[in-house]
Parts: sequence; structure tokens; C-alpha cells
Amino acid sequence: MVSIFTYRDERKLFAVIGTVIVAALIALVQLDAVKSGRPSAISVGVNSGALFLQSAVATIVGAAGGAAGAIAGAPRLAADNRRLNAENRALSAENDRLREALSVLPDALAIEQAAAREPSGIAATTIGYDPENQTRVITIDRGARAGIKLEDGVIDADGVVGRVIEAEPFSSKVLLVTDASSKVPAIVQRGRWWGIATGTSSRIQLQYVSQDAALRPGDVVVTGEGRSFHAGLVIGRISEVYHPEGALYQSALVEPAVGFGRLGRVLVVPR
Repeated sequence: MVSIFTYRDERKLFAVIGTVIVAALIALVQLDAVKSGRPSAISVGVNSGALFLQSAVATIVGAAGGAAGAIAGAPRLAADNRRLNAENRALSAENDRLREALSVLPDALAIEQAAAREPSGIAATTIGYDPENQTRVITIDRGARAGIKLEDGVIDADGVVGRVIEAEPFSSKVLLVTDASSKVPAIVQRGRWWGIATGTSSRIQLQYVSQDAALRPGDVVVTGEGRSFHAGLVIGRISEVYHPEGALYQSALVEPAVGFGRLGRVLVVPR
């Protein structure tokens, strides 16, 4: 005898029976919850699942919106970044300019004070020097067009710098007082003893001072009235006194008042 039910039919029957049993159990649980006045475990689970699903959907939507906003705002952010970088470079350049202006301010103020003492003086800036140091010569940015002439004296706020040996239309060359070929009439301020200030490349030698002069280190040496300078301009201070063997005079080494290694602003004093 052949069965009228196949294996597939049996599985369907069992599924239907299982579904009926589960539905009955759910109904019993719900009825029990209603009677007790509390939410059933099934309701709690369903509600929790629904809340979790809503939260997940909201997070995904928010992230998508944020990403879209970031993509849309990217050009604006890039433009802001370029603008801020440009502003930063401009501020840095301005800071460098102000720092340089501040560094030269003391020299500028000092030369103004020197100009107040020498109203006819012509202010100039050092723009060159002999790189091989063969001659103690500097170049300044004022020349014949500004009224500078040969043999004009040159000073700065501290004292004597040198004299003009070449005047071109827009620049001039100045022989420093420390050059070996430079000779300037000089006076020891204390005692008023005369001598000749001659350069030694780095310092100045005061020569031909009377043996009677009581020279001593620290004495101030100033210019005498001469071709390039009026009397009384500071040349430097005596650092050492010595007596050349067999000479009828005494000599002294003078430390220049001017810092030749940092010459910036100078004042040309017409003869």
C-alpha cells in the first residue's frame, strides 16, 4: 500500500503545527501579562529591537549627512586655509621688517644727534668696503650730487671715521683713520699735547708727542684744527704709552672711539 503523503507534505504539516503551538504560547504569555498588569517579555523585546533599529538608522543617516556636508564644504575650507597661510606669511614678513627697523634705530638716532651738533653735515650710509682688507676704505651712498667734496671729514656718533678720498656723483670713498696712509692732527685732551694720529690698520698710533707730555692710558685724544676736521672731535683713548729708542719724542697706541666693524650711518662734515 502506497502512502498518500510525501515527505514534503509531512514537513509542511509539522511547520503548521509548530506555528500554531508558538502562536498559542505567545497568546498565553500576553494574556498572563495583561492579567498581571505588566508588559510581557515579548513586548519588551520587540520594543527594544525597534528602538535599536531606529538608533542605527539615525546614526547612519547622520554620518551620511556629515560626510556630504564635509564634501560640500571642502572647497571653502581649502580657500580659508590658503588665506590663513597668506596672512601668516604677510605677518612674518612684517615682523622681520619691524625687527630690522628696530635694530637700526639706535644708529639712526645717534647720527641725528651728531647732525644736530654739525648742522652742515650730510648723512650717509655705508654700502661697501674692501673685502680683501688691503686698504681701510669704505663706500658711502652720497656723492658730489649731495655736495660731498674731496678731503671732507667723516664722523659718526662716536667720533672720527676718516676723510673722503673720492667723490663720484652718487657715492664716495672714505679712507678710514686707521689706514696706514691716514694722518690727522691730534691733541691729547688732558694737557693739550700735540701729535699726529696715524693708522696701524686696526688701531691708531699717536706720534711726535713731546717727551715732556705726561701721557697715560685712558687719556682722550681729539682732532686738532686741520684740513678735514675742526678741533675737538674724538679720535679715541690711549691704551699704551711707549718711547721709541733714540727718538726725541714719545708715542702712544690709541684705541679708536669708532667701532669700524659695524659702521652703518655716518655724517660727512664739509671742510
